[in-house]
Amino acid sequence: MAFEGLTEKLSGAFKRLRSKGRLTERDIKEAMREIRMALLEADVNYKVAKDFIAKVSERAVGNSVLEGLNPAQQVVKIVNEELVALMGSENSKLKFNSRPPTIVMFVGLQGAGKTTNIAKLASYLSKSRNRPLLVACDVYRPAAIKQLQVVGEQLGIPVFEQGQGDPIKIAKNAIEHAKKYGNDLVFIDTAGRLHVDEELMAELQGIKSAIEPDEIILVLDAMTGQDAVNAASTFNEMLDIDGVFLTKLDGDARGGAALSVRAVTGKPIKFIGVGEKLDQIEPFHPERMASRILGMGDVLSFIEKAQNAFDEKQAEELQEKLKKNTFTLADFYDQMKQVRKMGSMTDLLGMIPGVKASALPDSATTEKALSKTEAIILSMTPAERENVSVINHSRKKRIAAGSGTKIEDVNRLLKQFEASRKMMKKLTGDQMDPKKLRRHGFGGMKFPF
Repeated sequence: MAFEGLTEKLSGAFKRLRSKGRLTERDIKEAMREIRMALLEADVNYKVAKDFIAKVSERAVGNSVLEGLNPAQQVVKIVNEELVALMGSENSKLKFNSRPPTIVMFVGLQGAGKTTNIAKLASYLSKSRNRPLLVACDVYRPAAIKQLQVVGEQLGIPVFEQGQGDPIKIAKNAIEHAKKYGNDLVFIDTAGRLHVDEELMAELQGIKSAIEPDEIILVLDAMTGQDAVNAASTFNEMLDIDGVFLTKLDGDARGGAALSVRAVTGKPIKFIGVGEKLDQIEPFHPERMASRILGMGDVLSFIEKAQNAFDEKQAEELQEKLKKNTFTLADFYDQMKQVRKMGSMTDLLGMIPGVKASALPDSATTEKALSKTEAIILSMTPAERENVSVINHSRKKRIAAGSGTKIEDVNRLLKQFEASRKMMKKLTGDQMDPKKLRRHGFGGMKFPF
């Protein structure tokens, strides 16, 4: 996940501050020097890093901090607040036109993930009863038109295309089509280039003038670091963008673009791509991202993912099974599938406060282990999944052969399942009392895993 290196370096700096107890101005300056280096190594814009350190230092050197009961913790609090302010303070939503359709124009360089992520956003918004229309205006690459049609079909979202014609005419025709067929959101997928050039900008300005979009969203690749910020600055100067969609934050991006783009352009990050799957998109919340960067986890995003992935009725049924101790391996498999919908296990664990990035399992290794578990369960008969006690040595041998694993792997899974069943049965007792959950801030939410 992005920011891993930055998180570790910041954690190290804060740990050294905490070990000192009472702080001096010199201690603060040394910590700020470490934090500045960590930001620069994360590919944060030099001026942005300099201004950030100046603001934190000015607040941290005050008497109220140095003479406070817990000065190190107050410094962490100041850094957190300034990180949130740097990234925009609050979640910035799309502006919807009071007279539909709302027109959203997507722009960006080639390779940033524009075509795929425009479909992701359309799908995300369709869950709120919107009726989006995707429009293929990247007329120079037939593959881009085909790609938009493919992802549109996968997501059940209509695509408007008129081949390799005039992109301005296509965009205008698409809006008329949307009005006629009741599409309240129109997403315009425009052409990209490997780098910014006058021809590209002239075309984008022409489309903007012709359709007067409600929002212009710039798609940036987080992996490109300062190049992404430079591109954002140019696009903003030429088109006056409304916001940014930052992609590939699930990779090993250092995170500099996320921390720099708001300060450089004055425009907010509105959405982030957190994986290759078509449902791996999140609204950007500065306060949650700051919490992740500082190693404090992101419980709110974790809960939202759980609520989106799990069906409430299924959760209630499962809770009853756990209480009656009738939880089966088939149920275990269903829950594993639901959890995998939430994203990679490594990313999910990273949202839990106190879990260090360095202690997280490798995402590929985790997915491989889950796939092995899935193969073993699917190699069992329905009767075996419902009652694991019938699985004797000969059945284990057959299951192992069918799943391409060893008998030891089958034994390990069965032991883990029994341990999980006992643990979950305990959790469904007094600990699952809704009043107690509400007191801990979970609002009575049911946990089906």
